[in-house]
Amino acid sequence: MAFPISGSPAPLYPAVANPAYSGVFIPQIWSGKLIEKFYDATVLTAIANTSWEGEIKNQGDKVIIRTKPTLTIRSYQSGQALSYEKPSSNVVELNIDQGAYFGTVLDDVMEVQSDLNQMSMWADDASEQMKIYVDADVLRTVPSGIVAANKGATAGRISASINLGTNGAPITLTKDNVLEKLVDLGTVLDEQNIPETGRWIVMPPWAAGLLKKSELRDASLTGDGTSVLRNGRLGMIDRFTLYSSNQLPTSSNDVDASGAAITGNNADGATHILAGHSHGLTFASQLSKMETLRPESTFGTMMRGLQIWGRKVVDGVALTELYAKPA
Repeated sequence: MAFPISGSPAPLYPAVANPAYSGVFIPQIWSGKLIEKFYDATVLTAIANTSWEGEIKNQGDKVIIRTKPTLTIRSYQSGQALSYEKPSSNVVELNIDQGAYFGTVLDDVMEVQSDLNQMSMWADDASEQMKIYVDADVLRTVPSGIVAANKGATAGRISASINLGTNGAPITLTKDNVLEKLVDLGTVLDEQNIPETGRWIVMPPWAAGLLKKSELRDASLTGDGTSVLRNGRLGMIDRFTLYSSNQLPTSSNDVDASGAAITGNNADGATHILAGHSHGLTFASQLSKMETLRPESTFGTMMRGLQIWGRKVVDGVALTELYAKPA
């Protein structure tokens, strides 16, 4: 077989055009995009101390938290000998022992025929679904870490006379008493000498609706001209920044501090409305893995991501709850 002197030899097989991909998947960029959207949507970074995230790389990592010691204040009289103490700082370990993942595959044919950026849409949805999953996991573990003096029918470290509802006897919230009960939460924290700045309340939408029907109908009266932002912020009342979430624990899904289900609770349809200071709850999360690869069994692009996190009530004195149900 002779080839022409000039030019390249004719190909043995006809040329096949490469698929016209709608975009190039770069793991680092998509990883940042996903975690940014996750944090923008969740309430956890607003109500928890997230200063301890550091360099979390893998599920099973551990974050060491050093707490502030409590110094003793003593009376003084002129000329007396002084006493000194060596305060020690308790160490709290936050285990990054929780994880969740998503995985999807984009068929080459689907990508060629679609006029939409499928990967972008799926990353958006993965961020939203991950937020819901993690929010629910963390919020469900908070009630079991609250000290006894900050909840129940006899709440209040000093007064012991504030009824915040109990299992089997929840508070029935209405538009007439919802504001009063939120103030009660503030009183409980006051009796524990919790700082006034940095306080928050997370309530379900039905309770937020009652609040809007109460005497505080105008969003500007809550200290915020915009009533609802993407992270569920409603405004401020009695030194609390208010947030709304559908992920608060209820009587039907109570768990202990480890996340194990608590059996025997009365299914009275009540919700744990949580309140406190960011000092009480610690949360650390990281999008540990974000990968794209070609599958062996089909023509397409696989995308998968792994979110890891740890959560811990480090100071139950700084947290309180209202156990309530709608009328």
